Amino acid sequence: MTVSDTIYALSSGTGRSAIAIIRMSGSHTPDLLACMAGRLPPARRMSLRAIRDGRTGEVLDKAMVVWFPGPGSFTGEDCAEIHLHGSPAVVSAVMALLSSLPGIRPAEPGEFTRRGFLNGKMDLVEAEGLGDLLQARTSGQRRQAFRQMSGQASSRFESWREQLMQIRAHIEAGVDFADEPGVAEAAAPAIDMNIQALHSQISAELCRSAGSELLRDGFRVVLAGCPNTGKSSLLNVLAGREAAIVSDLPGTTRDAIEVTLELDGMPVIVTDTAGLRSNVADAVEEEGVRRSRQHVSGADLVVWVWSADVMGSKVLDTSIEQPDVLVENKYDLLENRLGLLRNDADGSIRISCQTREGIAELLAELTGRLRERFGDVESALFVSARQKLAAERSVRHLKDALGIGSDRLELKAESIRFASEEIGRLTGRVDVEEWLGAIFSRFCIGK
Repeated sequence: MTVSDTIYALSSGTGRSAIAIIRMSGSHTPDLLACMAGRLPPARRMSLRAIRDGRTGEVLDKAMVVWFPGPGSFTGEDCAEIHLHGSPAVVSAVMALLSSLPGIRPAEPGEFTRRGFLNGKMDLVEAEGLGDLLQARTSGQRRQAFRQMSGQASSRFESWREQLMQIRAHIEAGVDFADEPGVAEAAAPAIDMNIQALHSQISAELCRSAGSELLRDGFRVVLAGCPNTGKSSLLNVLAGREAAIVSDLPGTTRDAIEVTLELDGMPVIVTDTAGLRSNVADAVEEEGVRRSRQHVSGADLVVWVWSADVMGSKVLDTSIEQPDVLVENKYDLLENRLGLLRNDADGSIRISCQTREGIAELLAELTGRLRERFGDVESALFVSARQKLAAERSVRHLKDALGIGSDRLELKAESIRFASEEIGRLTGRVDVEEWLGAIFSRFCIGK
């Protein structure tokens, strides 16, 4: 990939649509656009143009064209968009024309956004936020991504970096006056107080961001229990479709089946697992049970499903710790129903997959447990492993600085410099080349 190349891509989705958008970016953009559309339109104004194949003179389409001279564009370069009729034939013809023109090539995934980052139109946190926004499936993911993309997190990181630079300047001023008796000692308490304040702020934000990656990837809720307690039926009800096979035969579920739900804006991956029992029928079921226990151990929430018609199903498997939620299924089969959805004796939520009784209460319970355990992850400051790693390293350097006395100010200043560089890596100000490929490869072509 060469940044000086002029690139193009279909930015809208493939297939038939009312409108299809083709983007171009690079120094040859104005000449190429004029070659196709006859003349450049006024900057940043939609203009109707005939898109013509200069080789044959054929008009391929009548389209709306917009021209964005750099640096006032998304990428910081000369850019253009062609808004075509969205039929595959029209799009294919214009894309073929572009591929035949000299000085332009197809864009790679994320290349438009990467150029915007390299040209200072956005920082790395904002670019990551844009990537997350493009992939957001729930309202919670959308809100979290928008906070990152809009620069709210970046402004906080930049404030920390500026404070660290000021602290370092004060330390170095103390070094300059090291020969003056008592100067360094007098300045040390204020310097350490400022370092401690930043250490506390960043540490607190790391704690608040503990579940932020789960909002991006999905919270894992596992349905566990003995065979024939209705775990698969419950999964189907939650999914709103026949995702799992339901049978009266014990051991029907041999492997984990997953469905994704949205609970209060949070993506939740619900997993139906093989029934847990000791007297398995064969080696296949034994492997299914082993996998069930593995899924339970990696779950964010465990739901133990039992039913009165399956003897002993209320007793927990010895390999499982106390589950987060107890569910008594098949409540519609009970002869003496009290009309209560929660059994006060053991805290089980009573449900029926046939009548849907108690399902709303169960979903509310799951939502409450996730919110209670992981907090307001949508407003978390650190949302990726890369961001958390940089913050954790900065905290370690700040802790090192606090442990260095006023008689070694040069070492204290060096620890603060390291901490500042780690905060700079958050937004891409310092040495982030190793991360660029991984970040921008997640983008679709044309973005």
